[in-house]
Amino acid sequence: MGNPDEVLQPSQAPLRTDAHADAYVRAGVDVAAGNAAVDLYRILTETWHHPDQLGAIGGFGGLFRMPGDPTRALVASTDGVGTKLLIAAELRRYDGVGRDLVNHCVNDILVVNATPLFFLDYLAVGKLDPRVAALIVGGVQAACRKHQTALLGGETAEMPGLYQKEHFDLAGTIVGIVDVANVPDYEQVQPGDAVIGLPAVGLHTNGYSLARRLIPAAEWNESFPAAGPTFTFGDALLAEHPSYAAAVRAVQAVSRVKSMAHITGGGLLENVGRTLPARCKAVFEQSRWSVPPIFLELVRRGNLTIEERYRTFNMGIGYTLIVPFIEARRALDAFPDARVVGWIEERRSDEPAVVVHAARSSA
Repeated sequence: MGNPDEVLQPSQAPLRTDAHADAYVRAGVDVAAGNAAVDLYRILTETWHHPDQLGAIGGFGGLFRMPGDPTRALVASTDGVGTKLLIAAELRRYDGVGRDLVNHCVNDILVVNATPLFFLDYLAVGKLDPRVAALIVGGVQAACRKHQTALLGGETAEMPGLYQKEHFDLAGTIVGIVDVANVPDYEQVQPGDAVIGLPAVGLHTNGYSLARRLIPAAEWNESFPAAGPTFTFGDALLAEHPSYAAAVRAVQAVSRVKSMAHITGGGLLENVGRTLPARCKAVFEQSRWSVPPIFLELVRRGNLTIEERYRTFNMGIGYTLIVPFIEARRALDAFPDARVVGWIEERRSDEPAVVVHAARSSA
């Protein structure tokens, strides 16, 4: 399916030394170290599980059997917006990060087919400005309302000394519900299945430490015509992290979805592999989707390798669904912005779980 110029088969090394650090590590974020930490968490927690806990830690969302109803489960996830907040603070554009936060969390529990029930936010500041706090939480409330999700409350913490006066951190926890029978069974994925990609509009909430290094604050108000006639770099960097709930439900109405992945930190290489059986690999062909201009700019400025691009950024694919090949057309008809971006092949034990084919002239 295509004749790519380059094939990416990423290294399986768990950690990198400074001498061999990739661009994201040099910017201060080591995805491999994060993965190693999760492995340690698994070791620490594997000796005891609550009897109603379903599965182990490390997924997009954790499942807990509904008390009194074993046919349903609560699904919880917690996350933050990351250093995108530094751009929002510098440009004084606060309401969007609240929507980013909720949409990110909605997408995470959507991977296991959950419908959100309620949300809690955590806002930590160096110096509390009530007007700014209201803008941030207003964005959270707006996204919760869009998803018919209750914003039950949260915590606002003022911590001078830990945060600079104008800086803040934002995180949230979401709880949803799912019928246990409707949790996707990724063991059903098999060679020949199609991978459907839903488009990303930008970095969403990942890769900002590297992006800020490559596009410094002095340029955030400058024109970026590649993204649009009136766009600035700041506009492109702050593009809202979308919710994929409506698109996923539309596809599910016409096709059997076997597995899903939210493309967050770690990109396609890390996230898709988490939702595949060991016997299968996902093969992506980049010519099948459009890469947003902001990524082309970052790749150019950073002279990023293929692996650096697809492990740090989403590169234009925000969410993936794996469906039977014969049902792919129906899935595309259900959501016109969707694309068949790859396929599933048999995987040997020495092969990576995800391979990306990228033409030399593209990202």
